[in-house]
Amino acid sequence: MNAFPITIYHNPACGTSRNALALIRAAGYEPTVVLYLRTGWTRPELERLLAAMQARPHDILRAKGTPAAELGLLDASVTDDRILDAMVAHPILVNRPIVATPVGVRLARPSERVLDLLERKPDSFTKEDGEVVRP
Repeated sequence: MNAFPITIYHNPACGTSRNALALIRAAGYEPTVVLYLRTGWTRPELERLLAAMQARPHDILRAKGTPAAELGLLDASVTDDRILDAMVAHPILVNRPIVATPVGVRLARPSERVLDLLERKPDSFTKEDGEVVRP
């Protein structure tokens, strides 16, 4: 068993998600990678992650490139239950990447936010766009 388990809820088509995963690996970890677009979400899983993040469903709702607007989810009056139901039905509605470690759970946007969740950090890291991150 990994002494410092890390799980990343990852979308390989997303540059931010790829950078977060690469940052984790550059720090010397091999995380559990959950391809949530393939596996989907369960409501208890989302509720557990949200509780750990001290967040509400609207906080991790992705509008860009998703059916969020067509489903009427962008209005502030939409209930948490309705958003959660939509996220289970349409996994793309969950923003990415979400990273869970013994330190906490966080939406890693921008990708360097993952560094706060790691015990050790890389000396430096170059993102896909050439930006250098020095922890």
